[in-house]
Amino acid sequence: MSQTTNIMGIPFPNVTMNQTVAILGEVVDQENNKLFHVITGNPEIVMSCQQNASLRKIVDQAGLVTADGAGIVMVSRFRGGQLTERVTGCDLLFRLLEEGDQKHWSFYMLGAEENVSEQAVKVIAQHYPGVIVKGRHHGYFRADEEQQIVEEICTAQPDFLIVALGAPHAEHWINKYRHQLNARVAIGVGGSLDIVAGKTKRAPAIWQKLNLEWLYRLLSQPSRWRRQLILPRFAVRAMLFREPK
Repeated sequence: MSQTTNIMGIPFPNVTMNQTVAILGEVVDQENNKLFHVITGNPEIVMSCQQNASLRKIVDQAGLVTADGAGIVMVSRFRGGQLTERVTGCDLLFRLLEEGDQKHWSFYMLGAEENVSEQAVKVIAQHYPGVIVKGRHHGYFRADEEQQIVEEICTAQPDFLIVALGAPHAEHWINKYRHQLNARVAIGVGGSLDIVAGKTKRAPAIWQKLNLEWLYRLLSQPSRWRRQLILPRFAVRAMLFREPK
C-alpha cells in the first residue's frame, strides 16, 4: 500500500477514491476469510482515539483508514502530508454501489430507522439493479437481538457489510463480531443510508467542492452545532500535535 500521512498518531494511507475502490475490489476477489475492516477516519474518530484506547486499537488494526473529511486533508497539507482527496463514507458507499452494479457485488445493510432502511434498499434496487442486497436490518435493535443479526449476516455472506450505526459505535460493533460476520469487507458509514433513502440531502456539489459540506449541514441542521464544535478543536490540536519521541 502507498505511503501514509500521520495525523495525531493515526496513519492515513495516501489513497484516492479510485485506489480505495480498487483495493476493496481486490479484497472481494481474493475470497479471504479474514474480514477487511475499513474505517472512514473523520476528525471525531481521530479525536476520540486520543482518549479511547479500545477505539485506537481498532483503528490500528483496521485494513484501511480513509480520510473522511476536508479537515483531515487540510491538516495533512498544513503538516506537509500527501493526502490528496477526501474518501468519505458516503462517497465511498455510492462508488461501491456503482462498481457493484457492474460486478454484481453483494451487500448487507445494517442501520438507520426501519422505514429508512427499507427505502434505501428500494432505491438501490432501482438505481443499481446489478447490486445484490442479501439482507438488511434497522439500527435500533436491543442487545439481546445482536446475535440473531450476526447470524443472519453470517448466513448471507455478503461481499460488503455496510454499518450505519454512527461512529464510533459502528467501529466497535464491527470489531466485536469480526470473527463471526463472514463478510469480505465491513465499513462504518455514519448516516449514509439516510442519504441513499432520500431522507437527508447532501450538500450541493459546489459546497462539497469547496470543502464546506460541514457548514451546509450546520446551516440546514442547527441542532448539530455542538457536534460541529469538534472541527475547529481538531484543526488546532492536529496542527500543533507533536509526535512522541
